Amino acid sequence: MAQNQNKIVVEAAPRAQRGKNEARRLRVTGRVPAVLYGGKGHAITLSVNAKQVNAILRSKSGHNTLFQVDLGGKHEPAILKDWLTDPVSGKLLHVDLLRVAMDVRMRVQVPVHTFGDPAGVKQQGGVFEMVTREIEIECLPGDIPTEFKADVSGLMLNQALRARDLQMDASKLKLLTDPDQVLAHVVTLKVEEEKPVEAVAAEVATPAEPEVIKKGKKEVEGEEVAEGPAPRLGALGTLSRFRSGRRETYAANRRTR
Repeated sequence: MAQNQNKIVVEAAPRAQRGKNEARRLRVTGRVPAVLYGGKGHAITLSVNAKQVNAILRSKSGHNTLFQVDLGGKHEPAILKDWLTDPVSGKLLHVDLLRVAMDVRMRVQVPVHTFGDPAGVKQQGGVFEMVTREIEIECLPGDIPTEFKADVSGLMLNQALRARDLQMDASKLKLLTDPDQVLAHVVTLKVEEEKPVEAVAAEVATPAEPEVIKKGKKEVEGEEVAEGPAPRLGALGTLSRFRSGRRETYAANRRTR
């Protein structure tokens, strides 16, 4: 059902000054900075009634609500194009208002709501999943629907609700979203298979002990050679060394003078 924009009015006033200090002053008085642009007019900086804008955002049609901007007694139809809120307090900080021409078609995102208990859930143990919650359409501003409702009680396991299944007046609304786009479906509950005991035991097994290189050892051309301190002559003039695990003794006679 289309909205009646004539019942919703947002009070606005020109805003000459800008900056953070001016924005804070406006918010204290219950107003927020705004910009009105689009259509055939030029952009105007405004301040608007924060309470009225919040009421629009909380309404059933939300940001697609068509309303009248009251600027000194002159009314212009508009919608909320964008808005900024405080991430902590949730208070409205700034809004962008888009002028609309009542005789020009426009593109809008409209929410999709489902109702009913799918048969595939009750009878076949499936799981209902909502995949896409909005679709895009093209229509005149006065024909913007607040929402699309779809009955999903007939969905069986592995069946889906697609964009083409929504009921809409083709003479007023043009579907821009891919008609085959899945909006909701009933799927099989995914259960993770239990692994065999042997596989679990293999995963938790202690990893192989890493190779430990002994201090003072290194491999040279496939042989392991003692590094340590340089060998020295014993009391009897005997020099000893180890190679490939074998001990070879060489006698060296010291010359005495």
